[in-house]
Amino acid sequence: MKEFMFIFRFTNLENAWRNPKMDYKMWQDWIGGIAAQNKLSGTGEQLDFNGNVVKSNNVVTNGPYAEIKETLGGYMFVKAESLAEATEMAKGCPIIQTGAGSVEVRPVTDTGNNG
Repeated sequence: MKEFMFIFRFTNLENAWRNPKMDYKMWQDWIGGIAAQNKLSGTGEQLDFNGNVVKSNNVVTNGPYAEIKETLGGYMFVKAESLAEATEMAKGCPIIQTGAGSVEVRPVTDTGNNG
């Protein structure tokens, strides 16, 4: 099995985690279903909407930027046989079900640096 990362992107920063249609039980049920199939590879976390961005020449700015269309809200890792299978799993995400944003599905590349 291969490892994939789900990156949760919200289209409305102000209501991202406070969307009345999306509660934590939806997340628990969706993630629990993946874990029950033994396909949850690593726990993900919700990201805070505050932070800094470090750029070249050590320039530090406040971020993420609220004026952008999408904001990263969290991530998790899953195991699947293919990108297609991982994408099918992502379709059950509460972000998709409530129209709050999108899920980016990315294969994790094994660089051979395992220790």
